[in-house]
Amino acid sequence: MGRPKSNNVQINISIPIEWKMQLENLARIYSVEEGETITFLDLMRRGIQEKYQLGENNE
Repeated sequence: MGRPKSNNVQINISIPIEWKMQLENLARIYSVEEGETITFLDLMRRGIQEKYQLGENNE
């Protein structure tokens, strides 16, 4: 059986190491506050989604 289809695409970007370190620290804080694991990539997705007011399911 094949993998389920996804509408997601993978991109590669470079960010300064300082940003990554700050995002990782913020992710730890959010993880504790929300009671679930949040990664720095999750924070980047949230930030992009909120900044550009994108829909949840690629509306």
